[in-house]
Amino acid sequence: MLLKNIYKADIDRNINGVIKVGQDDENSIIQELSEYIITKELRRHFNTFLNNYERSLEQPTDKIGVWISGFFGSGKSHFLKILSYLLSNKTVGGKKAVEYFADKIDDPMMFAQLENCVKVPTDTILFNIDIKGGEDKNRTSIMRTFARVFYEHQGFYGQNLKTVQFEKFITKMGKAEKFKERFARIYGDTWENARSEFFFLEDEMVAAMCESLGMSETAARNWFNNDNDVELSIESLVKDIKEYIDSKGKDYRLLFMVDEVGQYIGSDSDLMLNLQSLVEEIGTKCGGRVWVMVTSQEAIDSIIKINGDDFSKIQGRFNTRLSLSSSSVDEIIKKRLLVKNEAGERLIRAMYEKNAQAIKNLISFDKNTTISDMKGYSGEDEFAESYPFVPYQFRLMQNVLSQVRKHGNTGKHESEGERSMLAGFQEAAQAIEDRDEYALVPFYLFYNTMHSFLNSSIKRVIDRCEDAANKNNGIEPYDVNILKLLYLIRYVEDVKANVENICVLMADDIRTDKVSARQDIQNSLDRLVSQNYVSRAGNTYTFLTDDEQDIAREIRNTPVDSADITKAISDIIFGKLFVSKKFKYGKYDFPFDQRIDETVIGQPMGAIALHFITVASENYSPDDYGFKMMSGNRNEVLVVLSDSQPYFKELENAMQIRRYVKGRNVTQLPEMIQNIIRGRQQQASAHEKRAAELIEAAISEGRIYVAGERITLKTASVKDRIERAMSMLVENVYTGLGLIGKNFDGDADILKILSGDGQTSIEGVGSPNSEAAKEIMQHLDNQKKRGLPTSMGDIQRRYSAMPYGWREVDIAAVVAELIASQKLTLKYSGAVIQPSNKKMPDYLRRRNEVDKAMISFRVAPPTALINKARNFLSEYFDCTLGAVPDDEDGIIGYIIEKFETVRDDLKKLIAKEYISAGYPGKSVAEEGVKLCGELLAQKNDNISLLQKMVDMQDELLDNADDIAEVKEFFAEQRGKFDSARVTAEQVKEEKVYFQTDDEVLSAAAAIREILEMKQPYRRIKELPPLCQRISDVYQRLLECKREEMICEINSAMAEIHEKAGIKQTDISDRADGALTEKRRAAEKAERLTTFDAMRIQISDIRQQYMRKLMAADKPEANAVTMSRGAVCHSMKLQSEADIDEYVAEIKKTLMEKLSGHDELHII
Repeated sequence: MLLKNIYKADIDRNINGVIKVGQDDENSIIQELSEYIITKELRRHFNTFLNNYERSLEQPTDKIGVWISGFFGSGKSHFLKILSYLLSNKTVGGKKAVEYFADKIDDPMMFAQLENCVKVPTDTILFNIDIKGGEDKNRTSIMRTFARVFYEHQGFYGQNLKTVQFEKFITKMGKAEKFKERFARIYGDTWENARSEFFFLEDEMVAAMCESLGMSETAARNWFNNDNDVELSIESLVKDIKEYIDSKGKDYRLLFMVDEVGQYIGSDSDLMLNLQSLVEEIGTKCGGRVWVMVTSQEAIDSIIKINGDDFSKIQGRFNTRLSLSSSSVDEIIKKRLLVKNEAGERLIRAMYEKNAQAIKNLISFDKNTTISDMKGYSGEDEFAESYPFVPYQFRLMQNVLSQVRKHGNTGKHESEGERSMLAGFQEAAQAIEDRDEYALVPFYLFYNTMHSFLNSSIKRVIDRCEDAANKNNGIEPYDVNILKLLYLIRYVEDVKANVENICVLMADDIRTDKVSARQDIQNSLDRLVSQNYVSRAGNTYTFLTDDEQDIAREIRNTPVDSADITKAISDIIFGKLFVSKKFKYGKYDFPFDQRIDETVIGQPMGAIALHFITVASENYSPDDYGFKMMSGNRNEVLVVLSDSQPYFKELENAMQIRRYVKGRNVTQLPEMIQNIIRGRQQQASAHEKRAAELIEAAISEGRIYVAGERITLKTASVKDRIERAMSMLVENVYTGLGLIGKNFDGDADILKILSGDGQTSIEGVGSPNSEAAKEIMQHLDNQKKRGLPTSMGDIQRRYSAMPYGWREVDIAAVVAELIASQKLTLKYSGAVIQPSNKKMPDYLRRRNEVDKAMISFRVAPPTALINKARNFLSEYFDCTLGAVPDDEDGIIGYIIEKFETVRDDLKKLIAKEYISAGYPGKSVAEEGVKLCGELLAQKNDNISLLQKMVDMQDELLDNADDIAEVKEFFAEQRGKFDSARVTAEQVKEEKVYFQTDDEVLSAAAAIREILEMKQPYRRIKELPPLCQRISDVYQRLLECKREEMICEINSAMAEIHEKAGIKQTDISDRADGALTEKRRAAEKAERLTTFDAMRIQISDIRQQYMRKLMAADKPEANAVTMSRGAVCHSMKLQSEADIDEYVAEIKKTLMEKLSGHDELHII
């Protein structure tokens, strides 16, 4: 059955697919009213509108706005037009408009509401604001457009306000018809035909005005030539509207029904403000009798966010908001176009049941590049409803229309020339009406439905491609259809234009072989790319405009060096797919060289390599022989990338774009060209991304060679394939890996081995690394036979390289086991390093140390020497023989540890106790330090250390005895020694008091003798009695001095009291306080020298207070004082002459002191 015979209604019937608000001929209106489909969504919108509108008939309201939004092609303009038909309720085709909806609205209550709403007299002014408003926009354009259609509705010439003013005037005077009759007679044509050009008809206008209005010629010409513009404001316009509706009666309603307001306003906040002000004024002044209904692609919430301004008021006016979705359009198309007749229904359902799985497979998009809504048929019912269309086409076509409207039609607001969804689907169905029931509508057919209103630059590309196909000029007819499809989906994000998706979109028959179709499409795309109609970015294809084709041609002619492409391949492989610089094999990390086509990437790293061969390599070949030889000779994994993946071309395309852009001063180019170039840069990124995917696939499909053999790996992951091949290479190259039975982690493990903690014998089977140890011992034996020294660095380098590949920590651990088992010795700077040395791991592992650390076989000391050493140590440290180790490392460690402790203890003793001279035994301690130092100087050679200790045993034992006396001194005798030293020092300081005391002098001499001895230890017991003897004598002298001092203090106090009498007790009291303090000090004094100093102080106090008393007794006298001691000094007198001389000297002294004073007081 032909498809045109399956429909219930003739698919070729005339359906007005383009709904134009200005198209109002009766036939069109009849068809629109008759075939209008009220979907579930539209039913809700009718209900919302009727509820709000009916309410305004009963009580005034300022909420008089209806905002109808929906995507392009959703039917919002049609909905607005239907409302205008219904509310004006004119008679069309012999019946009222509302009667056409009697069987469309299944709710009696809603239909009753509709009938109630249309009872009041109503006029509708339906217009497209894009057309009526013109292109010369300014901030008052919306107001002026409303004024124009309002005045035109009254029959005035709304495009010119001066003309409107004139027509209003003559109408109000009732002389309009008379003027028109006179004008027609004078001019020869009607006023309506001529008024648009009345500025050129001055004489005719003046004559007609004079005849019809009774004006003088002068007055008429003055009006005509008045150049003052007629002012129009929102207030004056709304005033005219209010006057007009009032003139029609209280029930009259006027509806402004405006199509495409959202598109007209765009992002112009001035226009939005103009609409807000106008609707607000209408709502306020007209009380619900005038409504404004508009359509817009955007919801009002989106529109009012323009430039951040506050348009909240307009939301209140447009209280009725109706949003049309895609489901409504789908339902309308299915009900108006695709309803099948009974025979067609049966045929279609039977066909689906038979081919359901094939249909599902055919309509299967690439899930990674399409949104989830891009679906095929959900089942038999949907197939019967939608056939010959596929469900995804309804949604996709909506997006295509919306995007093409933005990017590809001749004018963004030229709604008159645009196609509706309904028209597009009808024309697509008509295109395949002569095919059988297996046919499907391929998506490219929708191009033909919008061809007429596309930009010429786009049509030129398609037309040029068609011409090339007709002339067989590198293009085939099928390619043109592919190109049309690519244009349709160019700006749509729902589906990416890759081969898989294009195959679904081009499906035109249920019996299509998808594999064959996919290959045909790929061939077609290749031709389109080669002829520069299409560009490819990765696996996505894009329609090219003329400008884009020019740029694409220049990019294609941009040269790129193949070496740069190879470098880009290496960046992808070693920068993204296999990033690690080392290959991890168990606990091992093997550095490897990275190579691409014989070129080493970066610095050479190791003995093995990972080598990729691309199609650009001179060595590339389908033959295995050469690659087997190469992999065997070079210890490398050789990966030959599959030549079935065009990764090289992808990278070449990306680099051509990058180089082209780099060579252009993009910022100086026109904005359109800049946008194209930015798009190409995005394509370059897509090429690079696709190249990475293709390289990964080429590796997965490629050949891999290891150790001279081609290997087969059953794994799809690139990383897994490479790692498995690298593992095979490691196992083939590093054959000595198995000698290491146990791996270690770090220095802590090595120190544990050296300390013997948990160590097993390296010679027995208990050591997991015994085979590795034997290998190292064999190597050292060979080195010894050849007379060659071996450093730890030599060992590290040998066993980390082929064929061993051991880790440096494991090499160090094996050598540490050999050292710990006393098989090997490590010397550093000629000195033997003991296993207990904490720096041993550094000498075994650190790069800057291993070449200085020499490894050799250990020479064991004689047993007799060890026995002598043990006997000495037992005696020296006063321990049992069993406490001394009997093995070489043990006894060496014991000697070093013990004598280092002895040395350190002696050093601490010297530093602590001998800071100042005085204590005995310092030389003994220093000798002990010296002897320990001499012994420990041999610690780097075990035999020398043992022999030295045996040779020094007598000195060491003697010194040990002396040290014991020193330690006993500090432990038990130091207190007596310190006390005696204090006593001796005291006698020395106060010897003047003991010069005649033989007992004290004898005892002090004996103390000094003992203190100065080198070894006073046996005589220290004599010190306490000697000190006591001196102390007894000292105490007697001290008491005698104390008595004398107290007597002198008492004498001074008495003298001061006597002089003061009762008149000057305040002075005497102060003197008593000072002297009493001195008396208390004398009672507590413990040194003889203290009393001598005190005597001088008491004398000074006596003199000070005596002077004070004398001065107070005769304050007017110029007195001076002098002590008796200063007058009379000691002297031996033997004759009268001596006496006279002594007295004369005293007199002279006294006279000198008295000179210049009134009195001299001797104190």
